[in-house]
Amino acid sequence: MTTTAPFIRTDVLVVGTGPAGSATAALLSTHGVDTVVVSKFGWTSRTPRSHITNQRTMEILRDLGLEQEAVAAATPRELMGQNTYCTSLAGTELGRIRTWGTHPARMADHDLASPTRLCDLPQNLLEPILVNAAAQRGARVRFTTEYLSHVQDDEGVTTTVRDNLTGAVYDIRSRYLVGADGANSKVVADLGLPVEGRMGVSGSLNIVFSADLTAYVAHRPSVLYWVIQPGSDRGGLGIGVVRMVRPWHKWLAIWNYDLADGPPELDDEAAATIVRNLVGVDDLDVRVEATSAWTVNDAYVSQLSHGRVFCMGDAVHRHPPTNGLGSNVSIADAYNLAWKLAFVLRGEASAALLESYHDERAPIAKQTVTRANKSLGDFPPILGALGLLDTEDPARMRANMAELSGEDDASAGRRAALREAIDSTHYVYNTHGVEMNQRYTSEAVVSDGSPEPAWERDPELYFQASSRPGAPLPHAWVTRGTTTVSTHDLCGEGRFVLLTGNSGHAWNETAAKISAELGVALTVELIGPGQSTEDPFGEFAAVCETSESGALLVRPDHIVGWRHHSYDDTAEAGLRDALTRILALGASADRPATADSARLAHT
Repeated sequence: MTTTAPFIRTDVLVVGTGPAGSATAALLSTHGVDTVVVSKFGWTSRTPRSHITNQRTMEILRDLGLEQEAVAAATPRELMGQNTYCTSLAGTELGRIRTWGTHPARMADHDLASPTRLCDLPQNLLEPILVNAAAQRGARVRFTTEYLSHVQDDEGVTTTVRDNLTGAVYDIRSRYLVGADGANSKVVADLGLPVEGRMGVSGSLNIVFSADLTAYVAHRPSVLYWVIQPGSDRGGLGIGVVRMVRPWHKWLAIWNYDLADGPPELDDEAAATIVRNLVGVDDLDVRVEATSAWTVNDAYVSQLSHGRVFCMGDAVHRHPPTNGLGSNVSIADAYNLAWKLAFVLRGEASAALLESYHDERAPIAKQTVTRANKSLGDFPPILGALGLLDTEDPARMRANMAELSGEDDASAGRRAALREAIDSTHYVYNTHGVEMNQRYTSEAVVSDGSPEPAWERDPELYFQASSRPGAPLPHAWVTRGTTTVSTHDLCGEGRFVLLTGNSGHAWNETAAKISAELGVALTVELIGPGQSTEDPFGEFAAVCETSESGALLVRPDHIVGWRHHSYDDTAEAGLRDALTRILALGASADRPATADSARLAHT
């Protein structure tokens, strides 16, 4: 039963303080939206969990003004990249692969793609940065406050929560509700959203520990060390991971367990024994800090919203940590939705704009789960090359592995096969395209009629910039006075921005007129010689794919919403139409339930 105390009222209630929820709260509060955030836990994540922080996420943190704080807390790219396969950290090395863009050729791809750098920022360090920013910017954050249920109507959502410190149950009334409550989302379950795939594919154990492993890893700095020890898991393949959390003293070990038997009871001594086996040092000084069990999932939610409730993050894409996509895709969900909620709540857009959240992010949820699970299939060739799939006898497995050091043709063949198999794991660690090539098709993107550009290289491995509507704004270095900035720095901050060249002065008057008509702020940035922003390297001219008088209309989330190739007599009408369509200003003020109902019926 709820208390008789008055409702807490807010514009948006966010359930969860993981990467998706904390990013949503930080973004909404930055946009001036009254926001309440609840979490049933006493604080943010206490264990490292997700950690790879890719360039797209760093761009979002840059827009929030949090990039430097994140960089200061993170392990830099140069210490991330020599992923190693071995029999133990102190044992025989089987091979390495340069990962996360650290190969010289891939490093160039990364540096050309973004003003930011990928880094390793564990979840327990990332979440406080986002939550603190949210609170400092006005969000009301309530920990130990558990979501129980919600009811929505035409005007808003009434959510019932429980204060787990006092036991008090009370209601929070909001215009919108965001469910970012993790892979076992109660918000998703209460909405009855369709879940495709399956949960609990396999079981894993996390062991967070402290130990000085400098002698075994500093010469081959990496995030991940794969350990293969046949028979060490009671007769199986014996595959474990030692993951760097802080170089080179804080770690997370991952070990498997059989789901049929359930997670084992693991005291500190048993956990320390697993760690010592993985490291290969029997008397290693280990301090176990935490243990937990989790399952590998292969599931995604095919409808991300219903009515006034939107779901995101692990609640809608549930997958293994391969590819390092989890927190990144979660934060990108938040970046997509937050500005749309802000515009609707300020009356600058119709609520129909919110339909585009599902249309744009649901394909990404599916792609993420598919890609992460597909990567699991890149490891069996390594096991096959080592001869571990030829027998079930651990002793025979170890003998096959020992053949790697032989001088005969069979050993040479095994070495060649192993090298090829390790190289094939580029799709696990170097999926720059998966991270950066997310292009949207929705009513919030206005096509210019151009065809989708052909991919010049593998679109999962390589990023390919495009200014076509629906693509992320291409990065280019430009200058303002004596300061070099990115095109990304000219946009964002919750604004629509029109980027044009040196011959695009006419856009100033046009944009001012349309901005006044629609009641939507629109900034024009002229880029070229003699302007406040110049293009001395010619990079903007090379990536804008318009004439000097053309323009790119960039949404607040750095997505190109519309493109006009040159200023002509259709420019004014084109820009007016584009903003009107993106913001759904011709739609009903009430978000139609029919679209949700149709999707539910279809799924």
